[in-house]
Amino acid sequence: MKAEKQYLDLYAAHSDTLCLHAPEAMNRLRPQALEHFRRAGFPSVKDELYRHTDVAQAFAPNYGLNLNRLPISVTPDDVFRCDVPRLGTALYFVVNDFFRDTPRPAPFPPGVYVGGMNAFAQQYPDLAARYYGRAAATEHDAVAALNTLLAQDGFVMYVPAGVRLERPVQLVNVFRSDVDLMANRRILVILEAGARAALLVCDHSIDPAVRFLGTQVVEIFAADGAVFDCYDLEESSLPTTRFSSVYVNQAAASSVLVNGITLHNGLTRNNYHIRLLGERAETMLCGLAIQDGSQHVDTYTHITHAAPRCTGNELFKNVLNDRATGVFNGRIRVEKGAEQTRAYQTNRNLIAGREARMYSQPQLEIYADDVKCSHGMTTGQLDEQALFYMQTRGLSDADARLMLSVAFTSEVLERVRPEALKDRLLRLVEKRFRGELARCNECRVCREN
Repeated sequence: MKAEKQYLDLYAAHSDTLCLHAPEAMNRLRPQALEHFRRAGFPSVKDELYRHTDVAQAFAPNYGLNLNRLPISVTPDDVFRCDVPRLGTALYFVVNDFFRDTPRPAPFPPGVYVGGMNAFAQQYPDLAARYYGRAAATEHDAVAALNTLLAQDGFVMYVPAGVRLERPVQLVNVFRSDVDLMANRRILVILEAGARAALLVCDHSIDPAVRFLGTQVVEIFAADGAVFDCYDLEESSLPTTRFSSVYVNQAAASSVLVNGITLHNGLTRNNYHIRLLGERAETMLCGLAIQDGSQHVDTYTHITHAAPRCTGNELFKNVLNDRATGVFNGRIRVEKGAEQTRAYQTNRNLIAGREARMYSQPQLEIYADDVKCSHGMTTGQLDEQALFYMQTRGLSDADARLMLSVAFTSEVLERVRPEALKDRLLRLVEKRFRGELARCNECRVCREN
């Protein structure tokens, strides 16, 4: 319990400071989160779901935390130009775990809120109390419990019933520090009945030599008939460790797309928990990770079909080179009474290095009779015959491998709905396979690093 003890001691010594800079909606959950974290502790590598990711080791170093909310020496609007061309996103920033409220014209219809958690809790205290922490299962997720214990701010999207946001929202998460730093981020998305919106989250680490540890909990609530797209793009540095947990609750006839893409990272653990709670709800969960060196991406998914006539499609792909390690552990659970469920899970992996390792475990739990469910996994190398054929047509070996690798990823990229974002991601993927850091040209800091 050594790794846990430093965080328990930290909370005991600084709980008043934590609560001073956070709204009541966040503070009221801290005692419960403290109990869950103290009781469970970090999962061990003996745990089946964490066999290949040592959580306690990742949290053992003594990271600094900005509990007093001291200003950070970076002005995002002066540094970042990350709007995807032709997409016209509404741009917002979180620096470490502090929402930067930069004045800008409100591009949304009346009643819509997009901004920081503290201001949201003041403006909509009932909504904050009703939704914050209601999806995240801190009793089963020690990292989510620790995040709930230490988080002081967050980012919120609230879209009232029947409102459709024409412009996607883009949230740029920035790690910036001169010393090793831990940040605890929250994202809360609330879509009322018939609402429609899209969110693009981009993770960046500005200081490539500094060690960062990030925990992030995302809660998404989609009411009856709501439609929501969530794209998560990680382009962090090698010393960055990220633990992200996404929780989605879907009501009847809602449609949610979650697409997580890791182009550059250090150690990443992504958890996805999706619950289809109303009839005819639809979910599409997909992801892509491109890894080399000693990079590590561990993905866990759990989709629960708790209502009849729901549909779930799941697709994850990994491309691994050098000594990279990938993990996929996916579970689909069909509850009793969830008749006429349609649930499909696929994991495909491309191994491009002799020392790269991929561990995959797709699973189905079915407690209903009238269902159509399938799961499958494939792991292999580039097709040598295809490589030979392309070289006979004048392509070099490197170009042939590039084209086949990009083609392997296309199935995930095709599930990105905005064409401008799809084109941008395709170019970033090509750059990544060429051995370049996956940096967007519009970001001045990325160009300088």
